[in-house]
Amino acid sequence: MKNVIAALIATVFATAAFAQTPAAKVEAKHTAAVVKADAAEVKAVAKADTKVAAADAKAEVATAKTDAKVAKAHAKHKASKAKAKAKHKAKTEVANAEAAAATPVAK
Repeated sequence: MKNVIAALIATVFATAAFAQTPAAKVEAKHTAAVVKADAAEVKAVAKADTKVAAADAKAEVATAKTDAKVAKAHAKHKASKAKAKAKHKAKTEVANAEAAAATPVAK
């Protein structure tokens, strides 16, 4: 009788363990699917971040180029203004020197 009871108890435990095995397989498949979905989401987010960073870098380069053009134009304008001022000053000095040379000195 003890052997029969021991066999029944062993069968119950074995059946309980076997009954849980498919649930574990389903849970493992579900976990694998969740991990795969998370990996895909992380990859998509990283790809989007890379695109945004590239677009920002491109915009910064364009802004830097525009700023450089503006600075160059400003420097060129300043230089031409200084050149015109120097030319005018030279003409004025030459005209004043000629006028001074042409004026007789009073004795």
